[in-house]
Amino acid sequence: MGTTAYERMLSVAVAALHERAPERLWPLLAAELPVLCGGDALIYKLDDWNEREGTLGLSPGADAEFASIGDEETGLLRAGYPLAGHYAGRADRAPVTARRVAGRSWSGSPTARLLDDLLDVDHVLGIPLPQSTTPVTGCLVYRSGRDFTDDELRLAEQLQPLLAAVEQQRQLLRRLNAPSEEAADLALTPRETTVLLLLGDALTAVSIGRRLGISERTVHKHIANIYRKLGTHDRVSTVLHAQRLGLVPTASAARP
Repeated sequence: MGTTAYERMLSVAVAALHERAPERLWPLLAAELPVLCGGDALIYKLDDWNEREGTLGLSPGADAEFASIGDEETGLLRAGYPLAGHYAGRADRAPVTARRVAGRSWSGSPTARLLDDLLDVDHVLGIPLPQSTTPVTGCLVYRSGRDFTDDELRLAEQLQPLLAAVEQQRQLLRRLNAPSEEAADLALTPRETTVLLLLGDALTAVSIGRRLGISERTVHKHIANIYRKLGTHDRVSTVLHAQRLGLVPTASAARP
């Protein structure tokens, strides 16, 4: 990965991990990922994505073209041909292009024709989240002219841990209650808040680090900051105090 691409990826990661609103995390990525991967536009898919339901997001500038399409066309995009079928049959989540999967049949497919009409693109790069199961969750990057190169596929693979970390952060932030005014004054960062939430799940520092893609040492730094800001000294009192402040769900409201 070149220095410029790495620096841009790092800046996106920092911005995403400091964002408190979960619905803003993927739009932040969608604004940068096409450029990083050498593409023109991007669709990201979250939650249970199939032809009928699931979150479907677009990179800036693509919204206008997609605003007028009907349910049938949207279903084609949700179906993710031919990449969804490619990943469904294997554990490998390495990025790959539609043309490498489907060969010449890709150009004549209804999905390819739709993308040509909407965005004037004819190549698609699939970047699934590393741990996603069927249906696969991740991004589709589009461009015209030539297929994505081996170097661009390797770059996309390097970006996968970033995408997974941001999606994990989004899911954790969605679990949080609206904090009280007293809690807001504590000024916990979004990352500290997600670590606090996982403390409430009784995870060890090692497990929290694995879940968030950070080192155990970094987890302990976040925990020390949480203790300092909440004025507590151990996990149990910290979680109980955070629940009273509305920072994390109570045991009765926690996710199973």
